[in-house]
Amino acid sequence: MKTAKRPAGLTGKMEDSEFHKFFVDELKDIYWAEKHLVKALPKMKKAATSPELAAAFEKHTQETQTHVDTLEQVFAALGEKAVAKKCEAMEGLLKEGESIIEDTDKGTMIRDAGLILAAQKVEHYEIATYGTLKTFAECMGHTDVAELLNKTLENEKATDIALTGLAETVVNEPAAAE
Repeated sequence: MKTAKRPAGLTGKMEDSEFHKFFVDELKDIYWAEKHLVKALPKMKKAATSPELAAAFEKHTQETQTHVDTLEQVFAALGEKAVAKKCEAMEGLLKEGESIIEDTDKGTMIRDAGLILAAQKVEHYEIATYGTLKTFAECMGHTDVAELLNKTLENEKATDIALTGLAETVVNEPAAAE
């Protein structure tokens, strides 16, 4: 494992620290979240009205699988087994997305607006998680891990921006007119 010069106060025993254990536990949490999101996104794609939103969900499904693969690289770099721990937050966000599908009419832009809302809630959760985990990795001198987490973080931010663009250019005005 490639590590940068450790900040003052860090020892080579960081892996035994409670902070490192907490970090790994949170990686397990987001690993569960990403694996379940891979399963949920095709349902969101199927529920989408606009072809643009369906395509965005298709693209994000592929990106999310890459995030799962990246997290497996992170675990390997840390000498840890890639194990998922149930993420209560993501479970709740995905249930909320299912509710939006159930509570909106098929073939409406209102449904698409709701799907974007649900997807952006997920993105914001992921942005917060990856940003914090990247900072934790940097603090412990895990430069390679921080770089991997940052790549995913930047991808999550780009997805959020793309969803906003879809809402503003394709979905919101027609939804408001329905």
